[in-house]
Amino acid sequence: MLTLPRMTVAIPSLNWLRVFEAAARYESFARAATQLNMSSAAVSQQVRALEDRLGQQLFERHAHAVTLTDAGRAYLPSVQQALLTLESATEGLFGTKPDQQLFLSVIYIFAQGVLGPGYQEFLNQHPEVQLHLSTGIHSSEVMQSYADMQIVFGAPQAHGAEGDFLLGEKLYPVATPEIAAKIKHPSDLLNHKLIDVATHRAGWASVFDHLDIVPTSARYCYVDSTNVGIVLAAQGVGVALMRAPATDWSMKEAGLVPCLDMEPVEGREAYHLIYPSRAALRPAARVFREWLLEWCAEFAVRKAL
Repeated sequence: MLTLPRMTVAIPSLNWLRVFEAAARYESFARAATQLNMSSAAVSQQVRALEDRLGQQLFERHAHAVTLTDAGRAYLPSVQQALLTLESATEGLFGTKPDQQLFLSVIYIFAQGVLGPGYQEFLNQHPEVQLHLSTGIHSSEVMQSYADMQIVFGAPQAHGAEGDFLLGEKLYPVATPEIAAKIKHPSDLLNHKLIDVATHRAGWASVFDHLDIVPTSARYCYVDSTNVGIVLAAQGVGVALMRAPATDWSMKEAGLVPCLDMEPVEGREAYHLIYPSRAALRPAARVFREWLLEWCAEFAVRKAL
């Protein structure tokens, strides 16, 4: 069971925050009152209550207008974001029929490089589905507790669920153009820091076996995700391993290029879609599963061309 930390500062009344946001947006108590179907006096009273609660003046009062103080201007973006998040969550969770909702937990690199390019196609085919997407390097315990499905990297059996194969991986070294230009032979890789993901079964050892290199002088930088490896490589820290095709988009955006004209090395792990039981999937999850399997098969063929 999730236990939330006790808040040391009480959150102000939601009504006060709504009134403050409207008054700040219009810089007018009268116009805020019209939008909220309140009197100007009521708006002024609620703003004053919020200011008293915070111990800060949020507005400068003038004869026929109000303007935000520095404190009010700093507070406004956070209030607007909080209200928008609450509105979106309420609409998403309660404004759509339960059978049309899909809660999906997915590895970030897959969401960015594979799911993203095809997501609009899914929406066009199934506009009735409301997708709640959570990304992360590893699925959180909270998300696992209510997600209909998860897209994971590795063996699906480790998650104790049914699963479908989505995509494999092929490894090859990449770096900035400046570093890549210095790597003319496989052994030149050893002149640079080698960025590796510590939790992946296939890494530089697999590449060295393929290139027939004994890496006795190799220097490594271990990270916990391919995303971090891409960032470090883009900063010129060293050479990273791409895991095509899921990483193709990220590599291009980071300005990285292949270091050698070599055949990519087959990885030992793959992406899988997992879920508790195929028979128990809700309608939205069923149509998403069918679409995703077709999309990944098509995606793999496109990248192989």
